[in-house]
Amino acid sequence: ARRDFYWLRSFIAGGVAGCCAKTTTAPLDRVKILLQAHNHHYKHLGVFSTLCAVPKKEGYLGLYKGNGAMMIRIFPYGAIQFMAFDQYKKVIKKQLGISGHVHRLMAGSMAGITAVICTYPLDMVRVRLAFQVKGEHRYMGIIHAFKMIYTKEGGLRGFYRGLMPTVVGMAPYAGFSFFTFGTLKSIGLAQAPNLLGRPSLDNPEVLVLKTHVNLLCGGIAGAIAQTISYPLDVTRRRMQLGAVLPDSEKCLTMVQTLKYVYQQHGIRRGLYRGLSLNYLRCIPSQAVAFTTYELMKQFLHLN
Repeated sequence: ARRDFYWLRSFIAGGVAGCCAKTTTAPLDRVKILLQAHNHHYKHLGVFSTLCAVPKKEGYLGLYKGNGAMMIRIFPYGAIQFMAFDQYKKVIKKQLGISGHVHRLMAGSMAGITAVICTYPLDMVRVRLAFQVKGEHRYMGIIHAFKMIYTKEGGLRGFYRGLMPTVVGMAPYAGFSFFTFGTLKSIGLAQAPNLLGRPSLDNPEVLVLKTHVNLLCGGIAGAIAQTISYPLDVTRRRMQLGAVLPDSEKCLTMVQTLKYVYQQHGIRRGLYRGLSLNYLRCIPSQAVAFTTYELMKQFLHLN
Protein backbone atom coordinates (compact mmCIF):
# COMPACT_ATOMS: atom_id res chain seq x y z
CA ALA A 1 0.00 0.00 0.00
CA ARG A 2 2.92 2.34 0.73
CA ARG A 3 3.95 2.22 -2.94
CA ASP A 4 0.49 3.34 -4.12
CA PHE A 5 0.51 6.46 -2.04
CA TYR A 6 4.14 7.18 -2.89
CA TRP A 7 2.92 8.84 -6.11
CA LEU A 8 0.43 10.99 -4.26
CA ARG A 9 2.89 11.95 -1.55
CA SER A 10 5.58 12.88 -4.01
CA PHE A 11 2.94 14.85 -5.98
CA ILE A 12 2.03 16.83 -2.85
CA ALA A 13 5.67 17.41 -1.94
CA GLY A 14 6.46 18.78 -5.40
CA GLY A 15 3.33 20.91 -5.46
CA VAL A 16 3.80 22.48 -2.03
CA ALA A 17 7.48 23.15 -2.77
CA GLY A 18 6.51 24.94 -5.98
CA CYS A 19 3.79 27.06 -4.37
CA CYS A 20 6.01 28.22 -1.48
CA ALA A 21 8.81 29.12 -3.84
CA LYS A 22 6.61 31.05 -6.26
CA THR A 23 4.70 33.07 -3.68
CA THR A 24 8.00 34.14 -2.14
CA THR A 25 9.10 35.67 -5.42
CA ALA A 26 5.78 36.67 -7.07
CA PRO A 27 6.48 40.45 -6.99
CA LEU A 28 9.81 39.93 -8.77
CA ASP A 29 8.03 37.73 -11.32
CA ARG A 30 5.50 40.41 -12.16
CA VAL A 31 8.20 43.09 -12.56
CA LYS A 32 10.26 40.76 -14.74
CA ILE A 33 7.36 40.25 -17.17
CA LEU A 34 6.73 44.02 -17.34
CA LEU A 35 10.41 44.65 -18.12
CA GLN A 36 10.99 41.76 -20.53
CA ALA A 37 8.24 42.87 -22.88
CA HIS A 38 8.87 46.62 -22.36
CA ASN A 39 5.48 47.53 -20.90
CA HIS A 40 4.96 51.17 -21.93
CA HIS A 41 4.10 52.33 -18.41
CA TYR A 42 7.37 51.09 -16.96
CA LYS A 43 9.69 50.78 -19.93
CA HIS A 44 11.95 53.69 -19.01
CA LEU A 45 12.51 52.31 -15.51
CA GLY A 46 15.07 49.90 -14.12
CA VAL A 47 14.49 46.96 -11.79
CA PHE A 48 14.32 48.73 -8.43
CA SER A 49 12.43 51.76 -9.70
CA THR A 50 9.81 49.45 -11.22
CA LEU A 51 9.52 47.54 -7.93
CA CYS A 52 8.80 50.86 -6.23
CA ALA A 53 6.57 52.22 -9.01
CA VAL A 54 4.14 49.27 -9.18
CA PRO A 55 2.76 49.67 -5.62
CA LYS A 56 2.43 53.44 -6.16
CA LYS A 57 0.53 53.00 -9.39
CA GLU A 58 -1.43 49.83 -8.67
CA GLY A 59 -1.27 49.28 -4.90
CA TYR A 60 0.71 46.54 -3.15
CA LEU A 61 -1.55 43.81 -4.51
CA GLY A 62 -0.42 44.93 -7.96
CA LEU A 63 2.83 43.10 -7.23
CA TYR A 64 0.86 39.85 -7.04
CA LYS A 65 -1.03 40.24 -10.34
CA GLY A 66 -1.31 36.91 -12.12
CA ASN A 67 -0.26 35.04 -8.97
CA GLY A 68 -3.61 33.20 -8.76
CA ALA A 69 -3.13 31.65 -12.19
CA MET A 70 0.47 31.01 -11.15
CA MET A 71 -0.59 28.98 -8.09
CA ILE A 72 -3.10 26.94 -10.07
CA ARG A 73 -0.35 26.19 -12.57
CA ILE A 74 2.57 25.65 -10.24
CA PHE A 75 1.03 22.95 -8.07
CA PRO A 76 0.57 20.48 -10.92
CA TYR A 77 3.76 21.80 -12.52
CA GLY A 78 5.98 21.21 -9.49
CA ALA A 79 4.30 17.92 -8.80
CA ILE A 80 4.54 16.62 -12.39
CA GLN A 81 8.15 17.76 -12.65
CA PHE A 82 9.40 16.07 -9.47
CA MET A 83 7.37 12.90 -10.08
CA ALA A 84 8.35 12.65 -13.74
CA PHE A 85 11.99 13.23 -12.78
CA ASP A 86 12.00 10.17 -10.51
CA GLN A 87 10.15 8.06 -13.09
CA TYR A 88 12.33 9.09 -16.05
CA LYS A 89 15.44 8.44 -13.96
CA LYS A 90 14.32 4.84 -13.35
CA VAL A 91 13.38 4.26 -16.99
CA ILE A 92 16.66 5.69 -18.31
CA LYS A 93 18.64 3.60 -15.84
CA LYS A 94 16.74 0.36 -16.59
CA GLN A 95 16.04 0.67 -20.33
CA LEU A 96 19.16 2.52 -21.47
CA GLY A 97 21.57 1.42 -18.77
CA ILE A 98 22.78 5.00 -18.33
CA SER A 99 23.51 6.17 -14.80
CA GLY A 100 25.46 8.87 -12.96
CA HIS A 101 25.25 12.52 -13.98
CA VAL A 102 24.06 11.93 -17.53
CA HIS A 103 20.84 10.24 -16.50
CA ARG A 104 20.16 13.09 -14.08
CA LEU A 105 20.58 15.58 -16.88
CA MET A 106 18.36 13.67 -19.30
CA ALA A 107 15.68 12.98 -16.70
CA GLY A 108 15.74 16.61 -15.53
CA SER A 109 15.20 17.91 -19.04
CA MET A 110 12.46 15.43 -19.89
CA ALA A 111 10.65 16.09 -16.61
CA GLY A 112 10.78 19.82 -17.23
CA ILE A 113 9.39 19.48 -20.75
CA THR A 114 6.59 17.17 -19.60
CA ALA A 115 5.56 19.59 -16.86
CA VAL A 116 5.67 22.60 -19.20
CA ILE A 117 3.51 21.02 -21.89
CA CYS A 118 0.91 19.92 -19.33
CA THR A 119 0.57 23.33 -17.71
CA TYR A 120 1.42 25.75 -20.54
CA PRO A 121 -2.04 27.29 -21.10
CA LEU A 122 -2.07 28.43 -17.45
CA ASP A 123 1.32 30.04 -17.94
CA MET A 124 -0.05 31.89 -20.95
CA VAL A 125 -3.02 33.21 -18.95
CA ARG A 126 -0.80 34.24 -16.07
CA VAL A 127 1.50 36.26 -18.31
CA ARG A 128 -1.42 38.07 -19.91
CA LEU A 129 -2.81 38.93 -16.46
CA ALA A 130 0.57 40.00 -15.08
CA PHE A 131 1.23 42.30 -18.05
CA GLN A 132 -1.99 44.26 -17.55
CA VAL A 133 -1.74 47.58 -15.79
CA LYS A 134 -4.49 48.95 -13.56
CA GLY A 135 -7.03 50.95 -15.54
CA GLU A 136 -6.37 49.09 -18.80
CA HIS A 137 -7.85 45.66 -18.23
CA ARG A 138 -8.47 43.43 -21.24
CA TYR A 139 -9.06 40.40 -19.05
CA MET A 140 -11.24 40.36 -15.95
CA GLY A 141 -9.74 37.25 -14.43
CA ILE A 142 -8.49 33.73 -15.11
CA ILE A 143 -11.68 32.30 -16.65
CA HIS A 144 -12.31 35.41 -18.76
CA ALA A 145 -8.73 35.34 -20.08
CA PHE A 146 -9.15 31.67 -21.03
CA LYS A 147 -12.35 32.40 -22.93
CA MET A 148 -10.90 35.44 -24.72
CA ILE A 149 -7.70 33.71 -25.85
CA TYR A 150 -9.67 30.66 -26.97
CA THR A 151 -12.20 32.62 -29.04
CA LYS A 152 -9.92 35.40 -30.37
CA GLU A 153 -6.64 33.60 -30.99
CA GLY A 154 -7.44 30.38 -32.77
CA GLY A 155 -8.71 27.94 -30.14
CA LEU A 156 -6.25 25.63 -28.42
CA ARG A 157 -3.33 26.70 -30.60
CA GLY A 158 -3.62 30.18 -29.14
CA PHE A 159 -2.57 28.81 -25.75
CA TYR A 160 0.65 27.33 -27.05
CA ARG A 161 2.35 30.40 -28.56
CA GLY A 162 5.94 30.50 -27.42
CA LEU A 163 6.07 26.81 -26.56
CA MET A 164 9.04 26.28 -28.88
CA PRO A 165 11.52 28.62 -27.11
CA THR A 166 10.22 27.28 -23.80
CA VAL A 167 11.02 23.68 -24.68
CA VAL A 168 14.33 24.61 -26.30
CA GLY A 169 15.28 26.63 -23.20
CA MET A 170 13.87 24.05 -20.82
CA ALA A 171 16.27 21.29 -21.73
CA PRO A 172 19.42 23.17 -20.71
CA TYR A 173 17.59 24.89 -17.84
CA ALA A 174 16.07 21.88 -16.09
CA GLY A 175 18.98 19.71 -17.12
CA PHE A 176 21.61 22.07 -15.77
CA SER A 177 19.80 22.90 -12.55
CA PHE A 178 19.31 19.23 -11.59
CA PHE A 179 22.78 18.38 -12.87
CA THR A 180 24.52 21.20 -10.95
CA PHE A 181 22.48 20.53 -7.81
CA GLY A 182 23.11 16.79 -7.97
CA THR A 183 26.81 17.23 -8.68
CA LEU A 184 27.34 19.78 -5.91
CA LYS A 185 25.39 17.53 -3.54
CA SER A 186 27.39 14.38 -4.32
CA ILE A 187 30.77 16.19 -4.28
CA GLY A 188 29.84 17.91 -1.01
CA LEU A 189 28.73 14.72 0.71
CA ALA A 190 31.74 12.77 -0.58
CA GLN A 191 34.35 15.41 0.36
CA ALA A 192 32.99 16.69 3.66
CA PRO A 193 30.15 14.48 4.93
CA ASN A 194 30.46 15.66 8.54
CA LEU A 195 30.68 19.32 7.71
CA LEU A 196 27.93 19.51 5.07
CA GLY A 197 25.71 16.51 5.66
CA ARG A 198 23.44 15.08 8.31
CA PRO A 199 21.42 11.83 8.49
CA SER A 200 17.91 12.10 7.03
CA LEU A 201 15.18 12.26 9.68
CA ASP A 202 13.17 9.37 8.24
CA ASN A 203 16.07 7.15 7.13
CA PRO A 204 19.35 7.54 9.09
CA GLU A 205 21.17 5.45 6.45
CA VAL A 206 20.66 8.26 3.91
CA LEU A 207 22.82 11.37 4.18
CA VAL A 208 21.14 14.66 3.22
CA LEU A 209 22.66 18.12 2.97
CA LYS A 210 22.26 20.52 5.87
CA THR A 211 19.59 23.12 5.15
CA HIS A 212 21.88 26.10 4.51
CA VAL A 213 24.11 24.01 2.22
CA ASN A 214 20.98 22.85 0.39
CA LEU A 215 19.97 26.49 -0.07
CA LEU A 216 23.38 27.40 -1.39
CA CYS A 217 23.55 24.49 -3.86
CA GLY A 218 20.01 25.14 -5.09
CA GLY A 219 20.87 28.80 -5.56
CA ILE A 220 24.07 28.19 -7.53
CA ALA A 221 22.31 25.56 -9.66
CA GLY A 222 19.54 28.00 -10.47
CA ALA A 223 21.85 30.90 -11.31
CA ILE A 224 23.98 28.92 -13.78
CA ALA A 225 20.97 27.40 -15.51
CA GLN A 226 19.21 30.79 -15.77
CA THR A 227 22.06 32.56 -17.49
CA ILE A 228 22.29 29.91 -20.18
CA SER A 229 18.63 29.95 -21.12
CA TYR A 230 17.58 33.55 -20.38
CA PRO A 231 17.24 34.95 -23.95
CA LEU A 232 14.80 32.13 -24.69
CA ASP A 233 12.75 33.18 -21.66
CA VAL A 234 12.49 36.73 -23.04
CA THR A 235 11.45 35.25 -26.40
CA ARG A 236 8.77 33.11 -24.79
CA ARG A 237 7.25 36.07 -22.93
CA ARG A 238 7.12 38.19 -26.08
CA MET A 239 5.47 35.42 -28.06
CA GLN A 240 2.96 34.71 -25.30
CA LEU A 241 1.99 38.36 -25.18
CA GLY A 242 1.63 38.34 -28.97
CA ALA A 243 -1.78 39.93 -29.43
CA VAL A 244 -1.24 42.41 -26.59
CA LEU A 245 2.00 43.91 -27.92
CA PRO A 246 2.02 46.48 -30.73
CA ASP A 247 4.81 44.72 -32.65
CA SER A 248 3.30 41.23 -32.54
CA GLU A 249 3.43 40.50 -36.30
CA LYS A 250 7.24 40.74 -36.14
CA CYS A 251 7.39 38.10 -33.41
CA LEU A 252 5.58 35.10 -34.86
CA THR A 253 8.34 32.51 -34.64
CA MET A 254 11.14 31.93 -32.16
CA VAL A 255 13.90 33.01 -34.58
CA GLN A 256 11.98 36.11 -35.73
CA THR A 257 11.44 37.15 -32.13
CA LEU A 258 15.08 36.64 -31.13
CA LYS A 259 16.19 38.67 -34.16
CA TYR A 260 13.66 41.41 -33.56
CA VAL A 261 14.54 41.86 -29.87
CA TYR A 262 18.24 41.86 -30.72
CA GLN A 263 17.84 44.44 -33.50
CA GLN A 264 15.52 46.72 -31.51
CA HIS A 265 17.11 46.56 -28.09
CA GLY A 266 20.47 44.77 -28.39
CA ILE A 267 21.84 42.14 -26.03
CA ARG A 268 21.91 43.82 -22.64
CA ARG A 269 18.71 45.84 -22.92
CA GLY A 270 16.90 43.26 -25.01
CA LEU A 271 17.87 39.61 -24.77
CA TYR A 272 19.10 39.93 -21.18
CA ARG A 273 16.72 42.63 -19.91
CA GLY A 274 15.64 41.79 -16.38
CA LEU A 275 18.41 39.21 -15.82
CA SER A 276 19.69 40.82 -12.61
CA LEU A 277 16.13 40.61 -11.32
CA ASN A 278 16.03 37.03 -12.39
CA TYR A 279 18.99 36.19 -10.16
CA LEU A 280 17.32 37.94 -7.26
CA ARG A 281 14.15 36.00 -8.01
CA CYS A 282 15.65 32.71 -8.92
CA ILE A 283 18.07 32.19 -6.08
CA PRO A 284 15.50 32.39 -3.26
CA SER A 285 12.95 30.61 -5.44
CA GLN A 286 15.16 27.62 -6.29
CA ALA A 287 16.50 27.52 -2.78
CA VAL A 288 13.03 27.52 -1.19
CA ALA A 289 11.80 24.94 -3.71
CA PHE A 290 14.61 22.44 -3.16
CA THR A 291 14.61 22.93 0.62
CA THR A 292 10.81 22.65 0.98
CA TYR A 293 10.92 19.57 -1.23
CA GLU A 294 13.64 17.94 0.89
CA LEU A 295 11.68 18.75 4.09
CA MET A 296 8.39 17.53 2.62
CA LYS A 297 10.15 14.34 1.53
CA GLN A 298 11.15 13.64 5.11
CA PHE A 299 7.75 14.77 6.44
CA LEU A 300 5.94 12.40 4.05
CA HIS A 301 8.51 9.59 4.42
CA LEU A 302 9.70 9.57 0.81
CA ASN A 303 13.38 8.74 1.41
